Amino acid sequence: MSFPLLSKTSSPSTLTFVILSLAIVALVFITISPINPGFLTCSRPISASSDISVSTTDETTSSAVKPEFRMLLGIVTLPEMYERRHLLRNIFALQTYDRTVAQIDIRYVFCNLTDDEQRVFVALEIMRYDDIIILNCKENMNDGKTYAFLSSLPELYGDQAYDFVMKGDDDSYIILDKLVESLRDKPREDMYYGLRIPCDTKNFFPFPPFMEGMGYVLSWDLIQWIATSDLPRKDNIGLEDMWTGRWFNLAGKAKNRFDMAPRFYDYLGNGKKNCFRHEFIPDSILVHRLKKNYQWADTLKYFNVTSKLKPSKFYHIP
Repeated sequence: MSFPLLSKTSSPSTLTFVILSLAIVALVFITISPINPGFLTCSRPISASSDISVSTTDETTSSAVKPEFRMLLGIVTLPEMYERRHLLRNIFALQTYDRTVAQIDIRYVFCNLTDDEQRVFVALEIMRYDDIIILNCKENMNDGKTYAFLSSLPELYGDQAYDFVMKGDDDSYIILDKLVESLRDKPREDMYYGLRIPCDTKNFFPFPPFMEGMGYVLSWDLIQWIATSDLPRKDNIGLEDMWTGRWFNLAGKAKNRFDMAPRFYDYLGNGKKNCFRHEFIPDSILVHRLKKNYQWADTLKYFNVTSKLKPSKFYHIP
């Protein structure tokens, strides 16, 4: 619809025609068009601090349920192990377990960065995943790194205390749903859980028993004790996981001990079978010493990790 342009010389009849035409159009629009009531309602502007009501999804509902226990899983690694952390993130992300039973927070733990490559690449990881703990120490093995990690946790997390802390290696495949079910009935205090060494009659370690370093779980009270006791503070240079057991043995701590053999074990490969190294078993919780990619592939194949890969025209995998 077009209307005649008004000018200073427009006649009164022309002006009257335009006004009547606009009134008719407005009446038709109101009659046949649904109007959002909010369109005519004046409301206050929403700022970043405003309370905004959102619908509840299944995800927010499940996250609001308090789990039976909370665990921090610290994977001890090295700054330059970018590829390994990428693999582990994929593996953990594809696993499922009952979130009403457990909340597991996974962090990758190493000492101070030493060159620009590490500073840039690790910064990218932190920005993308926010799952890294960098300890204030010089990178080492058997020179206090485990103590630096465990003793730092109460200060780092404070009142966000976990029920359990698991110290794991970056060459361990950990099956989370089996781990959760195994920990579900374990005591929340004075608890030490892992593969007990020695696991046979040959006592070839100087300070037995202790839990092997492939992965072990401690209750939070033991973490607090490590952080405050003079015993570990003054004696933390040595075979790191053996020394953890040594602290508990000397102090009469960790009376609730759980040996997870044969469900915790080393990858067999071409090695010789013994009490801590054997073939894959269906009820595994942790497989250790996966140093090479082919060992990871062999392990993941046995546990059918990629069995749910959907067929697609975009890739061909024989």
